[in-house]
Amino acid sequence: MRRAVLCGYYGMGNGGDEALLATLLQMLPKDIQPLVLSASPKATENLHQVEASDRYSVFGLIKEFKRSELFIWGGGSLMQDATSARNPIYYGGLMGLAQGMGLQTVAWAQGVGPLKRKLSQSIAKRAFQGCTAVSVRDRHSAELLANWQVESLVAPDPVWALDATPMDIYGDIASPLVAVILRSHPALTSCRLATITEALQKLQVQTNAYILLVPFQPSQDKAIAQAICEALNDKFPQHSQIIIQKDPRKLKGIFRGVDLAIAMRLHGLIMAAAEGCQCSAISYDPKVSYLMEDLGISGWELDNLPDEAQLLTDVWIKDLGNGGNAIATRIHQLKKQALIHKKLLN
Repeated sequence: MRRAVLCGYYGMGNGGDEALLATLLQMLPKDIQPLVLSASPKATENLHQVEASDRYSVFGLIKEFKRSELFIWGGGSLMQDATSARNPIYYGGLMGLAQGMGLQTVAWAQGVGPLKRKLSQSIAKRAFQGCTAVSVRDRHSAELLANWQVESLVAPDPVWALDATPMDIYGDIASPLVAVILRSHPALTSCRLATITEALQKLQVQTNAYILLVPFQPSQDKAIAQAICEALNDKFPQHSQIIIQKDPRKLKGIFRGVDLAIAMRLHGLIMAAAEGCQCSAISYDPKVSYLMEDLGISGWELDNLPDEAQLLTDVWIKDLGNGGNAIATRIHQLKKQALIHKKLLN
């Protein structure tokens, strides 16, 4: 039995990153015993039924590295400095420590960049060049690594292949069911949030839609969901609710009964589309824009969101009429291709 330390944005209460961890654990070969570095080790152990350790304990990290053979960067946009300049320092430092202690190191399902600072670029380049194997989730990351003479496997985000747990929670709620997955962001101004809220109100009036507000990271997203839900209930009582689900398999399963998902978060779009749901994107990040283009779904760049709410409503009504069959073939391809990340682990 080989022992592997898994490192990512785990234990932070982010549904997308917990889904990446769940998929990594699902894909790990049976002869690998995982140890997860987490901001909330007990929560990670309870949620994923796996051993976990404090990601901030230096002595704990060294102890785990000494009794492990593998170190795996476990998916997502870890090596980027858009949200924090500390990300490349922390993750690159761990990768460098693991390599220095003789562990085989794997960068799994990475989204690389943006890296705006020269120090970040230098740290990332050195870390990836020292890896035993690398897989990335988009061609833009692969091109950046190729410029650094780093070979990588390219495959869609592994969450496409995550096994979902169906959720029978809708009872007698009439369709259409519309899920909304927004996140806090400087570009999501109060004016833009008001436009989205008004558009959802108009959607309810014109289609009798039931709105499900799904905060993927409640610590950041719940306040937005509550504000929208209160506004919707004022106009259309008992036709909206907030759903918080920590288990990523169940979170993905929520979308199996949904007709349309309107999402800012990348993994909100991926989970919804994978479960056969029609999607519309509001992009705050290139990774969301790439997916919007790949799937050919409706959507807007957040900075260019229309000021007139009815324009949004009209697009969403058209989406509801289209259903999910138009991209079913592409979704099947993405699910199959996502399994390439499993080959890297083997």
